[in-house]
Amino acid sequence: MKISIIGNSLTGLILAKALANKNINFEIFYKAKTQNLKSNRTIAITNKNMAFLKADILTIPKKLVNPVNEIGILTENDPLKEVLNFENKKVLFYLIRNHELIKILKRSLNKIKFTKIKNKRFYEKMLNSCKNQLIINCERNNFYNNSFFNQKFTKDYKSIAYTSIIKHKSIQNNKARQIFTNYGPLAFLPLSKTMTSVVFSIRKRNNRLLDENIKNLIKNYNKYYDIKNFSKFEIAELKFEAARYYFHNNILLFGDALHKIHPLAGQGFNMTLRDLKILVNELVKSKNLGLPFNKNLLSSFQNKTRPYNLLYSNGINLIESFFKFDTNFNNKFSSSVPALINKNKKLKDFFINFADNGLRNI
Repeated sequence: MKISIIGNSLTGLILAKALANKNINFEIFYKAKTQNLKSNRTIAITNKNMAFLKADILTIPKKLVNPVNEIGILTENDPLKEVLNFENKKVLFYLIRNHELIKILKRSLNKIKFTKIKNKRFYEKMLNSCKNQLIINCERNNFYNNSFFNQKFTKDYKSIAYTSIIKHKSIQNNKARQIFTNYGPLAFLPLSKTMTSVVFSIRKRNNRLLDENIKNLIKNYNKYYDIKNFSKFEIAELKFEAARYYFHNNILLFGDALHKIHPLAGQGFNMTLRDLKILVNELVKSKNLGLPFNKNLLSSFQNKTRPYNLLYSNGINLIESFFKFDTNFNNKFSSSVPALINKNKKLKDFFINFADNGLRNI
């Protein structure tokens, strides 16, 4: 039985690679080519998910990833004094630029045919012609989403994410930092000794700011890097979305089409990788037993992932809400609550495992 993947974004490509490795027949359809420009977007991959990628998907060259073994949490009151610190002698997570991972995946799929979607009627035609075929939709906005998956859990973060890559003087750069400012969370994510990704999620109440204003704010909070220059800022509105139902008949949502969360914890792609592991296991099991890829498989996947994904994403929302609330009280609570966590090794280990494993294995 063949699977039709809709979308050639990072999600669609990594799903395709996983299926190819398991000798599961599939085809890829896409609306537009994946952009070749060097996006500022940075992907965080947890230690456990990196092991899964290496064992089941592909090995990412070491020169393209930067290991992070420490995270510092700071607030507006003092961008030098950490209210919370997570450290691991090994690795907490790895950082890689989004376009680099896409490039590796496309190269590994160079023998796979990609079919361009030429008109809007394609989706309806596929639905009629592939009634006994599994369709995995990785696009966030198309006929399937609008027709069958409009019931969602949503939250408007009322924020805009400004993303840039800063180049700076060479340093030992394996520590990530998150500063909860009065404007919103500001993250410094180390990519190499001379490059760091900056993600500033600014609340809309501050209105749309010019690039120069953002640069000045970042420079004001920066106490760690001797900055040489900024890349052009990329801008995105931040909203939480989670589908109430993961499938409709023979159509399954996957990746960003399934859930989209706040970037402050860098967990969006990690949720997708955890889903991928379960989905591939379900597909392989059905294939080995000679069973069709039908509603029973999709229902099993939904039951094994939806409760954990919803709890996990709401945990991220709770963290975002806490620090947003805290800034209204001059960081009164963040100077006490995280301090209690910081002193408790078991609690810190819980949060490290929460980020690495999700909720399934902690």
